[in-house]
Amino acid sequence: MAGMAAGLFAAGKKKDVVLAGITSEMGFASGLIDLLGVHPVGAHPVADQNIVERPWEAIDALRRDEPHHPYARLEASEIRNALDTMLQFLTTHGYPYDAKRDHNILVPTPAGTVKPTYAVPHTMKHGTEALAQHKPCLMVGFNGLKGFSAHQIAQSLAYRWPELRPVHVSFPGMEGDIYVDRIARAMDIRDHRQKLADVIRPHLSGIQSVGFPAVLGIYQSVSAMQDLEQALGVPVFEVPTMLPAVTGLRLQNTFFENIPELGAHMLFQHRVLKTHREKNGRWLVELGLDDGRVHRITARSIILCSGRFLGKGLHADRHGIRETIFNLPVHQPLERALWHERELFHPSGHAVNRAGVTVNGDFRPVDSSGKPIYDNLFAAGTILAHQDWMRQKCGCGLSIA
Repeated sequence: MAGMAAGLFAAGKKKDVVLAGITSEMGFASGLIDLLGVHPVGAHPVADQNIVERPWEAIDALRRDEPHHPYARLEASEIRNALDTMLQFLTTHGYPYDAKRDHNILVPTPAGTVKPTYAVPHTMKHGTEALAQHKPCLMVGFNGLKGFSAHQIAQSLAYRWPELRPVHVSFPGMEGDIYVDRIARAMDIRDHRQKLADVIRPHLSGIQSVGFPAVLGIYQSVSAMQDLEQALGVPVFEVPTMLPAVTGLRLQNTFFENIPELGAHMLFQHRVLKTHREKNGRWLVELGLDDGRVHRITARSIILCSGRFLGKGLHADRHGIRETIFNLPVHQPLERALWHERELFHPSGHAVNRAGVTVNGDFRPVDSSGKPIYDNLFAAGTILAHQDWMRQKCGCGLSIA
């Protein structure tokens, strides 16, 4: 997300920009845009963490409590402007989001819990409202779909949402083990939507809304929702699924199809093979495809948005954690034995999750003395040190900001 946001903002300022790298992490995106969902972390056991209702107030507290956190290097107005620009881009290009501006939204999860987030895709909006208002709702699961049980969700949320009723059905024309992307591609076709509505309609007695796993199309989510709501006569919504997720594919496709219109050049799925800083200070970057082809790019500046371990921006072995492209210093525990606590669900989390690249106020990576290593190299997103985006529920927010 950080790389796509950086490309969007740079292209919006008429910069000549190239987006390059591997996009493997996007398939794991829930589609939710978290700003700050938990603070402080570690004050109580996991079940009693401090869920944030007002994220902007919580960010002010975070700045005081964690002065090295990336948010502490940004003004609230900068964060707001970045989020507003991103949400406007998504809305303009057919994948609108819903946000409350000053309040977080509680979203049901496939585990039957609730999660605080700042903005949700339009496909999830009615679910957040149904949860908040305890509406009589049907939760639909599909036979053969792994990792999503309507019965588990309803049972786990019974204390909070007693009017949630589960049902499992077969998706028309599919048997055996099925996967979210296969259903979503089928839902891009209007005929499949009508057939699914015919299957659901007999279960609607007393129901005011219908929930589905996040499978309501990849390219046609707006029309898929409209067709289902018209056919069923009630609002419909999605619940995020286990990974990989269709919601990440939607975001990725929205960027891939529309950022080039702003003038950005796309070289995704190209691995960074080599970087070299020339005598004039510019960067020479070699990018390679699996078939052996190589592109060479000369850049005045680079923003490093390579992610953490999953995105291969960081690599860990028995000797420590290293940054994989520029060999930048990595803030990390002094020894490997200190990476993890003994308890898997330790209230404060694990120190390895706060490892990363340390930056100054301009987001230039710095050395141990705090001096910028290069004047034209910047870093953004989850590769930054002094944050635990998973526990703090702030991954998309800090990547965009």
